Amino acid sequence: MLKFCDLIRVQHSLLSELKEVASALAGSGWYILGDNLQRFEQQFAQYCQVRHCIGVGNGLDALFLIFRAWMELGELAPGDEVIVPANTYIASILAVTEAGLTPVPVEPDERTYTIDPRCVAAAISPRTRAIMAVHLYGQCCDMEPLWDLAQKYGLKIIEDAAQAHGATYRGKKAGSLGHAAGFSFYPTKNLGALGDGGAVTTNDDRLAECVRALRNYGSHEKYVHLYKGRNSRLDEIQAAFLSIKLPYLDAHNAQRREIARFYLSEIKNPLVRIPYVADYGEHVWHLFVVRVPDRDHFRRYLADRGIETAVHYPIPPHKQRAYKEWNHLAFPITEAIHREVVSLPLYPGLTAQEVSSIVEHINDYQQ
Repeated sequence: MLKFCDLIRVQHSLLSELKEVASALAGSGWYILGDNLQRFEQQFAQYCQVRHCIGVGNGLDALFLIFRAWMELGELAPGDEVIVPANTYIASILAVTEAGLTPVPVEPDERTYTIDPRCVAAAISPRTRAIMAVHLYGQCCDMEPLWDLAQKYGLKIIEDAAQAHGATYRGKKAGSLGHAAGFSFYPTKNLGALGDGGAVTTNDDRLAECVRALRNYGSHEKYVHLYKGRNSRLDEIQAAFLSIKLPYLDAHNAQRREIARFYLSEIKNPLVRIPYVADYGEHVWHLFVVRVPDRDHFRRYLADRGIETAVHYPIPPHKQRAYKEWNHLAFPITEAIHREVVSLPLYPGLTAQEVSSIVEHINDYQQ
């Protein structure tokens, strides 16, 4: 079976470097908030074209801590509204509700599947304080109209960049396109750790200082606590691994784009709807997501031919039991997307022969 994502292949060329740094760190005696984290934070901030990077425990915490920091700084208050895309992974919504804020879901653009600025404009109310721009599948949202709205109404923009490491919008990197951004370094991400990890990026000095304290029990100084914080720190070994992998990110993204280009040009089956690529930036193809009316039949067909696929995501947040208060809501575009999407294999190390075989089988598919 050809795996949907083969992490052994992804890590293979870096294995000796990863083992070497793990061995050195094991003997160092310093495992939390040390030099490796500081080094990676500096490197990733520079890569994202921002002043600050703060390493945290995971991508959900990155988003949550941004909201918490804004609340501590008086920029947000409990119950304030945050406009979010209905078409997203549930973590985007969880960060809002965990912070005591009110998510307001809106439909995505039917082409890109990212948040539709027209729907955002229609949803703005006197309680709206922020917009969450989720760069879904590795493609940035259309940020200019979102910035126009933010400036008109005095709103914050937070990027959920968990799937967009290295993506660009009009020449600027994801992570530098809003007031702050949250990244995930989950192992399958374009820049993945060998465990959980995340980061906040921002140009806001006050926000960065507050997030640094909040991730460490609300403390800048040992046993002196300014805030009711939490324990959410990117540990030294994951930071060291990420420092090794970061210099390869652009090359790995280029490999992803090459595979995506082949899929886009060679998948000819009219039953399979290929992704739309906006012309305002560079897509980094965290996922290559097609739409097929009978998804289950299509996935079984490929599985029978030794090709594993995935679904990102089968149930939208407003239909999850966790948000049962929303279950009565209808977002037809979002619901259609979640009924039909299938993610094809796409990762560094996938061979041209394998990609050709996937395309051949897709083009032979019949309902």
